Amino acid sequence: MATKDQAENRLRSHVTSVKEDLMTGVSFMIPFVTIGGIFTALAFLVAELPWTVGDTETVFQHPGSLGWFLGQVGGLGLTIMIPVLGGYIAYAIADKPGLAPGFILAYAIQQTTIIVQAGELVGISSEGASAGFLGAIVAGLLAGYVAKWMKGWNVPSSVQPMMPILVIPVFTTALLAPLVILVLGVPIALADTALTNTLEGMQGSNAVILGLILGAMMAFDMGGPVNKVAYVFGTVLVADGIYGPMAAVMIAGMTPPLGLALANFVAPHKFAPEMKENAIAAVPMGLSFITEGAIPYAAADPLRVIPSIMVGSAVAAGSAMGLGVGMPAPHGGIFVIFVAENIIGFLACIALGTLVTAGLVAMLKPDHEEATADEPEAGAAA
Repeated sequence: MATKDQAENRLRSHVTSVKEDLMTGVSFMIPFVTIGGIFTALAFLVAELPWTVGDTETVFQHPGSLGWFLGQVGGLGLTIMIPVLGGYIAYAIADKPGLAPGFILAYAIQQTTIIVQAGELVGISSEGASAGFLGAIVAGLLAGYVAKWMKGWNVPSSVQPMMPILVIPVFTTALLAPLVILVLGVPIALADTALTNTLEGMQGSNAVILGLILGAMMAFDMGGPVNKVAYVFGTVLVADGIYGPMAAVMIAGMTPPLGLALANFVAPHKFAPEMKENAIAAVPMGLSFITEGAIPYAAADPLRVIPSIMVGSAVAAGSAMGLGVGMPAPHGGIFVIFVAENIIGFLACIALGTLVTAGLVAMLKPDHEEATADEPEAGAAA
């Protein structure tokens, strides 16, 4: 029994460690996505002004124009974000020796020319494919673990200073390049391309279903692992020019704090008096896309609050996908609304999710005095 418990503990610890490594990569990637998404959106916005050259269809065909320069900066951010993800996943595992191999390997399998040639060598047609964020995650994990293994080598003292800056980066890259490019890069690129094509082709009910799923995931644990999976999914698609899931994710992350705050304001008798301060704080947090503003309410009454916010967020995100709302910026909430596609739809979906959340919470929660009398611990938890 002890051996089984030890194995389970080790597995749980390893899974937790991998999750933390992935989130380190994501946290370093987000500023690049932000720059890329906002500058690209600004390029399209500028192209619509009457005194500029071109329009949203031809903004990249007029070198030297303001829209073109903005688009180039945005394109660089979106191009480099995927290698940054791989590089900093490896960095989280092996520190500085893993950074360069993770970055280079993740960058290599984003190059369609490399993937095409690798596909020809292994007999798989991979025209136009790249490994995307899935490949970057695999490359980052492999580079990190191999570099960490090499850090444990027992080498002469004269070689030790060269290990982190020369030996480990070069040997890690040389060892993993054939595996990552030939064995993993091509199938992952094909899978990533298939996923991208599927998302691009989603219309009508299919898009709404995807939005419902992403919305429920965003609200389920309010900033936890499930929330982060949905968020990363939306974020990495920005690089492929697919902005719908990012809009759905952002809207779904904004509605739980806003809906709970609204419920607290319109039905204060349902909540402990001290929760009013949480309601006041939840409004700017919700507007800023900080889903964690809903946590105090969920901690006090999880069985009623969590299902309510999941439904509210799912309705909001599904509506956003159905209305074709897009968001090229991965964060910022209401403060980046000027770059949204279908601004009215963006605001309407936030309002809808907020109202649904508030209505469900107000309907399901008993009066605070009754709840306290029946469940004394509820007041303490709040």
